[in-house]
Amino acid sequence: MNSESSNPQLETQLKEVAQLLRQSKRILFITGAGISADSGLPTYRGVGGLYEDQLTDSGYPIEEVLSGRMLQRKPELTWKYLLEIEKACRGAKPNFGHTVIANIEREIPQTWTLTQNVDGLHRQAGSKNLIEIHGSVDRIYCTNCSFKERVSDYSHLGTEPKCQRCQSWLRPEVVLFGEMLPQAEMETYYRQLELGFDVVLSVGTSSAFPYILEPVFRAEETGIPTVEINPGKTELQDFVSFPIKLGAKNALESIWKYMKEESE
Repeated sequence: MNSESSNPQLETQLKEVAQLLRQSKRILFITGAGISADSGLPTYRGVGGLYEDQLTDSGYPIEEVLSGRMLQRKPELTWKYLLEIEKACRGAKPNFGHTVIANIEREIPQTWTLTQNVDGLHRQAGSKNLIEIHGSVDRIYCTNCSFKERVSDYSHLGTEPKCQRCQSWLRPEVVLFGEMLPQAEMETYYRQLELGFDVVLSVGTSSAFPYILEPVFRAEETGIPTVEINPGKTELQDFVSFPIKLGAKNALESIWKYMKEESE
């Protein structure tokens, strides 16, 4: 039995959200690690998340190891952990939560997804209106020359990933700790935010960053419905119109089911 079927209030919330989405022309999904948890990816700290409140075996916090400064100073150390994390996450596939968002975009073309995740699973699932605010691990480039490559995994890079052209260090196109957010993604983000949305949904994110909180708070201030899908306690749960205490995949699966029922 689904958890919502034994909770009438939750079921009502899910049906109301499904109806809202059906009536909307512009939708914003904001996603975090929680949506990829059902694809086998961890939800805690680090790129892909392998460390929680502990030092690495090199004696540094993971935030220091995976920082832009460390990549410049000791690229071999940063890459040691990038390779370890990528290997742990290798082979992950989109789950039905990712698929639901892509399906909604196909039916409602002005659906956008702002994601903190660097796993590329939204793109694999078929989402096109995608703002990958922290980049994506499947894109690597040279820190010296113009070499760029899209890769399926890092298995071919060896233990010291260097450019075939100039032998400088490569790096993934992700935002490491202490680095600026990508300008092009931020411009898209603010352009879409200025156009406004009919409903804003936060899915599987702890909402720790101001640019993740901003769309929700802006929507609430202007009377736009907001939804949070997260089984845990977050800063948003007391502010949103619909706090849904479910995991991302289960909640999105139910919402999609109710959307399809309404359209029949």
